This record gives sequence, C-alpha cells and structure tokens, in this order.
Amino acid sequence: MTQFQGSHILSVNQLDLEAVEKVFSVATRMTPYALRQKRTTVLDGAVLGNLFFEPSTRTRVSFASAFSLLGGRVNETVGMASSSLSKGESLYDTARVLSSYSDVIAMRHPDSFSVRDFAKGSRVPVINGGDGANEHPTQALLDLFTIQKELAAGGRDISGMHIAMVGDLKFGRTVHSLSRLLCMYKDVNFTLVSPKELAMPDSVISDIENAGHKITITDQLEGNLDRADILYLTRIQEERFPSQEEANKYRGKFRLNQSIYTQHCKSNTVIMHPLPRDSREQANELDNDLNDHPNLAIFRQADNGLLIRMALFALTLGVDAQLEQYERPVNWYSRKADC
Repeated sequence: MTQFQGSHILSVNQLDLEAVEKVFSVATRMTPYALRQKRTTVLDGAVLGNLFFEPSTRTRVSFASAFSLLGGRVNETVGMASSSLSKGESLYDTARVLSSYSDVIAMRHPDSFSVRDFAKGSRVPVINGGDGANEHPTQALLDLFTIQKELAAGGRDISGMHIAMVGDLKFGRTVHSLSRLLCMYKDVNFTLVSPKELAMPDSVISDIENAGHKITITDQLEGNLDRADILYLTRIQEERFPSQEEANKYRGKFRLNQSIYTQHCKSNTVIMHPLPRDSREQANELDNDLNDHPNLAIFRQADNGLLIRMALFALTLGVDAQLEQYERPVNWYSRKADC
C-alpha cells in the first residue's frame, strides 16, 4: 500500500512494511498532542462518522478521541437497534447516505467482512474497527507498535523475537491481524496456546508458515512460555459462541498471575492483552496482582492506540504533513503534559 490518502483501511493485508513504518512515523509525531503538551487543529471542520454496531468502549472512544485531538468533530451511532439497519436497510444504502454526512468513517460490525461490504457504498474512507471474528487492523497496528517500542527499550527487535499467543485464538480477531503483520518480519517464533477447539484458524497458520516462521501449537500453558519475549493473552470471546454454556467451558482455562509469570516466564517477558480483560473470578485471564509489574504493557498498549488512530486519520485525509502548521498552545491544566 503506497497511497493512504482517500483509501479505506479494511485489512492488514493491504499493508506492506513501508506502509507500516509510515504509520508508526506519523504516530510518533502525535505524542505531544496525545499528552496535551501541544494541540493541533489540522482537522478543524472535518467530521468523523463513528459507527459501532457492536459493543465497544476502548476502540470506539479512542477513535472519537483521536479525531477530536486533531480538531475534528464526531457523529456517533452506537448499536444496531439505533440505526436503520434494524429496519432492513442494506449496508450499501447506509454507506451511501452516511458517507455524505462525514469526511471519514470508523466502523465496527459483528459480521465478518461487513465493513468491506459497507465500504463499497461509501464515498469517503472507511477504517475497519473490527468485523466479527475476521480482523481488527487498527488493533494489530497498535499491538505491533507496542511490541516494537517495548522490545526496543530492552535492546531487542521484532525480527528474531518469540511471541506466545494465549487464549481464544479462533474467535480472537486481534491475533489474526497481528499474526499477518508479523509475517512481514524475519525469523519470528510463534507459540500458539489454546484449547484445541479454539485453535488459530488454518488460514492464519498457513500465512505464518508460508512466511517461513516457526510455530509451536499446544494446549498447555506450562512449559511453553519460557522463551517468549512477548506474551499476548486474549479473553474468551463469549459473544461469538453459539451459547453461553459453550463459552463457559473455556473460561478460566488459561490464567496468568504473578506466581505463574515468575515461575514460567523470562524476567523481561512483556505482557500484552488487547483489552477488555475479563476480571470476573471465573475467568480472570490476567490477574490484578500484575497491575504494578513493569513488564505489564496493557495500558501503554491502549495509549498507543490513540497515536495509531490519530496517524491513520491524518494519513487517510492527507494532512500528515500539516500537523505542526496548525499547532496551538494548550491553555488548560492537564496532568498528561507532565507525563
């Protein structure tokens, strides 16, 4: 992908390493705006259509915050019932109409490939905020950005690293997209830990193997984390199971706490999770006793999501070269400015 301006961002398969590095470069320049050290009004007058037809907190709010921090305004539609889709309107018709009210659209939908179908009717760029169990490209980019930063802090690199992905790898769309991005690097070792019924889809495994990377597939946590540079946990995606009873079979099967980490991981293994983590007692895949651990990167990960989404808006709307031109001072008190 060489051209961002005016383009949809629907799948990580659109991206090559040059495009990823461009996103990361622009995201890094967004840091002073995210920290409220400065502000930019480069998107003053622009409108984001934030369409979330599936429950979301972090992704929906971070898209809206990212656009607002660039000076734009946000129109939100939340939930299928509040849209004309509940009246039988097609995705194409919805896209044709709502794209006339917006300059760019961020969309999440519970059905795989639905955002792609919506984009066919849109007259403005559409960014995929998650489509069913298929993909979550912006999450994958922020995950990769986080991995790069966390490893670099310890003098390590993505090429040659070892990543362990743990949990629901079948329905966890974040690991699908992240795995495909990691295929662009060299000599990555994958350990995939999940119940056999929730294993990584064959199509993703084929992509990893075809890229020449090594894979270990197992349903045992113990003995399979000791080489990991990155430990990426996922929750059981209970909303994608045919019944709650089926989902309950797997909740709490893989848990990480301070004791397990100390016993089975390297001292510098970075802990990641796309959030939300399920903190209910019967699940608790990532224990609160790790909240103060220096290698817990989940909140730095979420912070990076703001930077990545700001970068994608700037790139798709063609204003990435104008950020500093529209800078303004921050005239309110913010503790973030001291971070």
